Amino acid sequence: METEIKENIMGYESIPKLIMKLSLPLMLSMLIQALYNVVDSIFVARVSEASLTAVSLAYPLQNLMIAFGIGTAVGVNSYLARKLGERNHAEAEKAANNGFFLAIATWIAFAIFGLAGTRPFLSIFTDDPELLQLSVEYAQICLVFSFGIFIDITAERIMQATGDSIHPMITQSLGAITNIILDPVFIFVFGMGVKGAAIATVIGQVVSMIAALYFVKKNSYVRIRCSISTLRPSGRIIKEIYKVGIPTIIMNSVSTVMVSALNSILISFTATAVSVLGVYFKLQSFIFMPVFGLQAGMIPIIAFNYGAKKRKRMTKTLKTGGTIAVAIMVIGFLIFQLLPDLLLSFFAASDEMLAIGRPALRIISICFIPAAISISLTSAFQATGVGYAAMIVSIVRQLAVLLPVASLLAATGVLDNVWLAFTIAEAVGLTLSIIFYIYVYRTKIKPIKA
Repeated sequence: METEIKENIMGYESIPKLIMKLSLPLMLSMLIQALYNVVDSIFVARVSEASLTAVSLAYPLQNLMIAFGIGTAVGVNSYLARKLGERNHAEAEKAANNGFFLAIATWIAFAIFGLAGTRPFLSIFTDDPELLQLSVEYAQICLVFSFGIFIDITAERIMQATGDSIHPMITQSLGAITNIILDPVFIFVFGMGVKGAAIATVIGQVVSMIAALYFVKKNSYVRIRCSISTLRPSGRIIKEIYKVGIPTIIMNSVSTVMVSALNSILISFTATAVSVLGVYFKLQSFIFMPVFGLQAGMIPIIAFNYGAKKRKRMTKTLKTGGTIAVAIMVIGFLIFQLLPDLLLSFFAASDEMLAIGRPALRIISICFIPAAISISLTSAFQATGVGYAAMIVSIVRQLAVLLPVASLLAATGVLDNVWLAFTIAEAVGLTLSIIFYIYVYRTKIKPIKA
């Protein structure tokens, strides 16, 4: 009976109301997540600008880790929601259990890399002994003890696929609050600097994981059985998960390459430019994370109704969600245009950082509005199993356009010109997203009888 109620909600409830019910808690939790990411850097900036730069250099590795966690979980989310739409609950439960197996396997891989590969990777970008040591200390702790974030992300996406967005918000909030409380304790009271920031981060992730596992075990729509037998991998299901998961992983991983390459370009001007880029990514998370939360709420709705063959509900979800995403980005654009000095002042910005950061924030934020449309369209790709489209858009935007354009503009010797690469790349990304959506609509959505 409970399963039938859930299916009625996903398949028949008003789309705007359903989007808000699923997405709003996720958007709020993403905002909290962004808050503790920013607070982390704000505290570190109070130690020294070198500490802030070190965290910025380590950011690509953290981003790569999150890319694998979210990509795999999105694959689980999409496949699980489609099976629930088809009323195949046994297959949905198998997908959930395989998701946890993949989360544990991914953590082991990153822990090994954290121990053996962190220093060689970071030494590519700096030969400053102090800066290298600070960035290695921060990154190693985050990678080696990353089991919390992988298991937490998987559990949250499983809950979201069943229509539960309240408990994921609670789990993320608990982790974020823990991190915010512990940051100043480890950084200043214990005098551990960037190492203390990393310890506070992983403790927060473990708290989120514990809460997420508790809530997912209480979920009445998908049974999770944490035993050796139930965690045994199924090649068939893993293949289905990674049909969406691998393109999503690649799509999110290319930003690691992009940020690393941009750091190399910017550090040729000044190390402060690297700090500015790091600060930008922290600040823009306040704008992008709610949109990604909105997208996360849209994917199971579109996927469920794709499985249930309800075309109109799919397209209405996309239109409604896209409108909300654009509205959020417009607000973000105005904040970055009007208040760049205030935003930078949170990070104890020096005069040099203000001089570099002021035009940087204004120029890069021009890409916010086209990005909102691209992100919304991506939800349709992932929900219908065409994740490779999102992957191609991401690769072209960040690697084939942004980096070459940034390199060419850097050759002018004017740092402000480099920031224009973001807007140019986003315009190309939007164009590709529209082209792919036309393809997905004609091949996946339109053939469904109204």
